[in-house]
Amino acid sequence: MIPLPSGLKIWLAAGTTDIRLGMPGLALKVQQSLGHDSFAGNVFAFRGRHGDLVKLIWHAGIGVSLYAKRIERGYFIWPSAKDGTIHLTPSQLSGQLEGID
Repeated sequence: MIPLPSGLKIWLAAGTTDIRLGMPGLALKVQQSLGHDSFAGNVFAFRGRHGDLVKLIWHAGIGVSLYAKRIERGYFIWPSAKDGTIHLTPSQLSGQLEGID
């Protein structure tokens, strides 16, 4: 897991996302669809339609980072809401990425 500084806000994008998007496309989705500033230093997590790939986008002050995690069997547990965001703590994000419901 990436070391996350304390006080960092983590937002889970509810629903599914076109996971083919890269950093510019996900940053634009954060701003237009989710209504957040993608350069404010928060982490935004997106899940693809099949549920086996998650991408995180994070602007850490000096540039944008894109992290991806794919699982071979099963899928990531994700909120069933169609749109919006859900706030997570770093430990909750870690649990999400490890497949803990």
